[in-house]
Amino acid sequence: MTDIEATDWGVIVVGGGNAALCAAIESAEAGHKVLLLECAPEPYRGGNSRHTRNFRCMHSGPLSVLTDSYGEDEYLDDLMRVTKGKTDESLARMTIRSSESCLPWMERHGVAFQPSLSGTLSLSRTNAFFLGGGKALVNAYYNCASDLGVTVLYEAEVEHIGIDGDTCTHVEVTHGGKRLTAKGKSIVLASGGFQGNIDWLARAWGPSARNFLIRGTPYNRGKILADMLEQGADTVGDPTQCHAVAIDGRAPKFDGGIVTRLDCVPFSVVVNRDGERFYDEGEDVWPKRYAIWGRLVAAQPDQVGYSIIDSKSLELFMPSVFPPVKADTIEELAEKMGLPVAPTVTTIRDFNAACRPGAFHPTELDGLATEGLEPPKTNWARPIEDPPFYGYSLRPGVTFTYLGLKVDKGAKVHTAEGPLSNVWAAGEIMAGSILGQGYLAGFGMTIGTVFGRIAGQEAAAHAG
Repeated sequence: MTDIEATDWGVIVVGGGNAALCAAIESAEAGHKVLLLECAPEPYRGGNSRHTRNFRCMHSGPLSVLTDSYGEDEYLDDLMRVTKGKTDESLARMTIRSSESCLPWMERHGVAFQPSLSGTLSLSRTNAFFLGGGKALVNAYYNCASDLGVTVLYEAEVEHIGIDGDTCTHVEVTHGGKRLTAKGKSIVLASGGFQGNIDWLARAWGPSARNFLIRGTPYNRGKILADMLEQGADTVGDPTQCHAVAIDGRAPKFDGGIVTRLDCVPFSVVVNRDGERFYDEGEDVWPKRYAIWGRLVAAQPDQVGYSIIDSKSLELFMPSVFPPVKADTIEELAEKMGLPVAPTVTTIRDFNAACRPGAFHPTELDGLATEGLEPPKTNWARPIEDPPFYGYSLRPGVTFTYLGLKVDKGAKVHTAEGPLSNVWAAGEIMAGSILGQGYLAGFGMTIGTVFGRIAGQEAAAHAG
């Protein structure tokens, strides 16, 4: 095994997911000796990248599996709508423009793509789907890193980033029960957010956060983020903002991943614990709105919601990993789901009465809206009336948090005194610079890939 304390590292990368791997590969290809510190055990390497499945990419014409074109302005408009303008437009535009060259770079480094899925995730023009999912992407990058001579240390928990003035002098890491010190010319921080730290979530959100499920990796506990903030690194983002999806309430507390997501909401009526609707289920196409539902459910009593559909909608979305609750009547379904029967029946009856005739188009905004109902349902509003009826419980599923380190276009970490001379950040630890709120499907991978590559290139250039 390499003696990490005795080695003169060119670049040390803290983290083991997509952004970290992109940085490590770029630095190694520039000829540097690279150390990658992954806190997870090897079978769980890759952070949240294990759970991803696509990459949102600008392109001026057909590109790999992507069809037609997806220009910078349209891409930015999509981002502005989901973030409600809470983004650094300059960084956002740079990320969007850079995404076009990233896709062929990914393919050159072993990532394989497949045509997009059909149904609510039909994104053939905007998102390139990984063949084999995020796990295959992670494995491809680790294989590439190994071929390039990158040293990877698993179960290596970085405890402290040593900063003296504007320079990182060393990295303190616990591995195999020993506290070790590694020194490198350049440091890339790509260790994710703090969603695995329930106490931190509770400090930000209040006690209700203890009811959240953590869809993402439990190994992102925010230790490096906290360490850097304590040392005066500039911060960006709101600690209560995050990629939070409404997931199956039966999912595990940690690491359920993307399979726990439920895509039934646009075709359903969603009620809270009291059997009452609380938001427009048909506000926009699902890839632009699925990530708001975690926060919506989080704001409800007991942080729980319930999605109700009928038989005509059961085949319109990706199948759930757990089967839905099934009943022949709404009354029976409410009883089985633990909902108050009378209010739930009234909610469904009032919704059905507010539905109007029209053309139903499940994969596009169809304007099939309710009338005289508050809140309205503005698309895909069809009566819930064809038995059997089906229901899912919903819980907030946090993928990653947006509070992070502020960076510039060169991915450099800043303090009040100015930029650090040899510290860069990439991925979820800095994503709040661009994602102020909301989420756009596949955009986390775009941020990680673009800034991982930039950080790796800049770190390599600094290392000489």
